This record gives sequence, C-alpha cells and structure tokens, in this order.
Amino acid sequence: MSDVRSIWNGAISFGLVSIPIKLMNATENHSISFRQIHTEDGGRIRYRKVCEAEDREVTSSEIGKAYEDADGTMIPITDEDLASLPLPTARTIEIVAFVPADRIDPLQMDTAYYLSANGVPAAKPYTLLREALKRSQKVAIAKFALRGRERLGMLRVVDDVIAMHGLLWPDEIRAPEDVAPDAGVTVRDKELDLADALMDTLGEVDLAELHDDYREAVEELIAAKASGEAAPSAPSAEKSGGKVIDLMSALENSVRQARGARGEDAGSDGAQVKPLRKRAAKKTAASAAKPASTKKKTPTKKATTKSAASKKSSDAPPPKKTSPRKTASA
Repeated sequence: MSDVRSIWNGAISFGLVSIPIKLMNATENHSISFRQIHTEDGGRIRYRKVCEAEDREVTSSEIGKAYEDADGTMIPITDEDLASLPLPTARTIEIVAFVPADRIDPLQMDTAYYLSANGVPAAKPYTLLREALKRSQKVAIAKFALRGRERLGMLRVVDDVIAMHGLLWPDEIRAPEDVAPDAGVTVRDKELDLADALMDTLGEVDLAELHDDYREAVEELIAAKASGEAAPSAPSAEKSGGKVIDLMSALENSVRQARGARGEDAGSDGAQVKPLRKRAAKKTAASAAKPASTKKKTPTKKATTKSAASKKSSDAPPPKKTSPRKTASA
C-alpha cells in the first residue's frame, strides 16, 4: 500500500471518535490510450486553450472557474469561494448510519477507494471501526467532499482494510421507465428449465482468471506494427443472425456448447435438464405401456372378430349379384 499515492487527507468521523486517514484510489485503468494524428503526415493533433475575448492561447495559471447563467452571463467562482462554504465534510468522512449491505443498490456504486490509517495514533480507532464493521456485518453510510462537491460513500471491510465506495445520490439514478419489454411476453416452463440448465452448466468463475482479451489483441497489434511485421488477423467468427428464430433450439445448443467447453460430453443429450428428463421418462414409459396393453387385448379382439365373422357367414343370405370378373377369376 505504501507505493499507492494518497489523493486526499482527512479523518473519519465516527461519533465523537476521529480517525485520521489517507484516501487512495483502489482501482487503476489499464486501457490503452491513443493520440490523435493527422492521417496525411502523422503529425500530432493538439488542443489549445484560447481566450475568445482576446483570441490568444492562455496558460493554465490564467484559467479559472465560472458558472454560466441562463442568459449567458459568466459568474466567476474562485477556489477561495468554494473553500469558504460552510461544508462540515470538507475534510471529514462523516458516518451517518450503519445498514445491511443488501440495502445498497449496485446502481449507486461508483469509484472505489482504500482508507489508510494516517499515523500511529490512528491505528487503534481505525482497527476498532474495522472490527466493528466485521462483527456487525453491516456497511457504514457516510458523507464526504471531494473535488468540489459533497458525495455519499459506503465503507466496508476488504481483507484488513477499510474500503469506501462513492455512491451516487438517489436522485442521480434514472428510473427504468419504458426499458423493459412489453408485458405481453410469456416464458414457458421448458424454456426456464433450459435457461436454468445453461446457468448451471456455465457455473461459477474465479474473477481473477478473467482478463481483457481486447487489450491483449491491441498490444499484439501495436507490437507487430512497431516491428514491421504483418498485423495479426482476427479469427473468423461464426455468422449468426440477430434474430432468434427458435428459442428452445438456441438454448439447447447453448447448453451443449457450454458443456463441451467445460470438457463434458457435449454429444450426449446433455441439453435436456432434469425436469425435462423426468417428463420424457414418463412419456416413454407411457408409450411402452401402450403397446403392451394393446397386445394383451389383441387375442380377445381377434377371437371376437372371428366369432362374429363365423356367425355372419352362417346367417347371411347368398349374395344377390356377383361380379363377372370376380367369378371368372374364381
């Protein structure tokens, strides 16, 4: 943790207890960044900050802040103006409540930070808060100010460190109106059974084993171009339509492919899940029982038919008309 740079120094306010802490980013961005160039000659494209009133480029030291009013008027706001605001959380992470973790909607989760005890005297109260969070199995909801505005935060324990997730304010979460499909769509039990089978087949995953395939491909592309080699070609992807014609078939094939990828026997009838196997077994048993039942009844039916035929032959009068062709052939 010592090599991680602190971005903010302050204190956690835990009732009357004050815990001096350092705030540092818990995540880092590994995305590959690109520069903009002029495609004709490869020259760099740069952005320059120009004052519209004087039509000249200005330095960073000459640039300040302003709020643009509705009529276009610029209202200058200085750092001193902001620093003088009556904001109790300016240098304090003020804990306001302790709640169960499942009360926090993941939609609210924002940037993650680590909180480090700042100095030896802070070690004891820091450890106290950490162990209290562990034992209560709750998270702390706090308010803090960072980069010019007050924010919500959620404190939780990660290993032996207190981590804080920035939270969006409730009014910053958009309502999911008109996003869900039409209410008239229905899903059959068999489709749900296959979806469950696909979920079970895919199973769980160790997130530490996942990596950014796209970033690796970009790195290989850059290395190839830098050494003058041919750029690696993308593997041919299977063509698939954007519309699912047969959902059941797509689910069954997905289960087979997932089981094949896990080294299981994809050639067997693996797409059938247990509930469907039970139904199929009942149907097969019923089909097997039907011919057996017919076989038992067959002798009785034949005997009845033979008896009726004998009686009909003895009691019936001679035919009135005989086909000449049939008589000749007789």
